[in-house]
Parts: sequence; structure tokens; C-alpha cells
Amino acid sequence: MILKGSQRGGAKQLAHHLLKVQENEHVDIHEISGFASENLHEALHEIYAVSQGTRCRQFLLSLSLNPPQTESVPVEYFEKALNDIEKELGLEGQPRVVIFHEKEGRRHAHCVWSRINIEEMKAINLPYYKYKLRDISKQLYLHYDWQLPKGFIEREERNPLNFTLDQWQ
Repeated sequence: MILKGSQRGGAKQLAHHLLKVQENEHVDIHEISGFASENLHEALHEIYAVSQGTRCRQFLLSLSLNPPQTESVPVEYFEKALNDIEKELGLEGQPRVVIFHEKEGRRHAHCVWSRINIEEMKAINLPYYKYKLRDISKQLYLHYDWQLPKGFIEREERNPLNFTLDQWQ
């Protein structure tokens, strides 16, 4: 499962993007946890409002989870991956939303966490999070016996042009 994460602001734009039905056949809000609201727009606005008590401008961690093209991945695999990611990045217990998209019969997921620790009113530092996501991704390929991309086997053989822009995002 390819994991693509980014720290960002722009909660309103992200909510609009995650709910776009023009680009996806199905959009399913799977989970909204740790929020007073049960609405995606309002939940992400809550994170923004809390972030205003800090100097943090990139108060969200947005992550896309893209399984191999040849696999039909059940929801449980995504949930296990998200739990592993939370543990590794120190985001356990943070408010999050999980959205599933289905395009051309292929399911992928998006997760957005709040980086703001409400008790301390500080952003959770995510050192080397891209390297950690890469390692978790590789572990998922091995755990589920999926064919590893060449870049995981030999770093020199990775090809940044393997994915279309849509897949990469």
C-alpha cells in the first residue's frame, strides 16, 4: 500500500476535495472520531479553530492510502495500516477522519489527523514522517504478500513516474 502524507493547513479546501463525487464513483465517510461534530466540514473546521490557539499553520496531517492496482483490499487492512501509522507517528488518540473513495472499482482511502495536542496546545512534531510512512508501506506489502514495487527492492530502481498525477495525489 503506497502511503502519501503531507502536513498542511487549508481545512476547508481539503474537506471539499475529500467529498468530490465528480472524481470518484463512491465517497464514503468511514469514521469521524474525536470531534464534537459528525460532519466532515465541521470536524476539519474544529481542528482549524483549535489551531488558532497556537502558531501552527500546518495543523493537519493528510494521508492517502493506495493499495496495489491488482488487489481488492478489505476495510480491515486499511484500519490496521492506520493503527500502525498512528503508533509510529505518535498520533494515537488524536482526532481523525477516514474517507474511502472508489474509482473504477478500485478502493483507496484518505485519513486526516489533527496535529494539535489539545492538552499542551502545541503541534505534535512529526520528525522523518515520510521515511516512517515508507517503512510502514513496505511492511504492509510484505505482510499481505503483495508484489513489492521495484523501488522498495532496489532504491536505485525506483521510478517517480510510475504513477499518474491522480494516483500520486
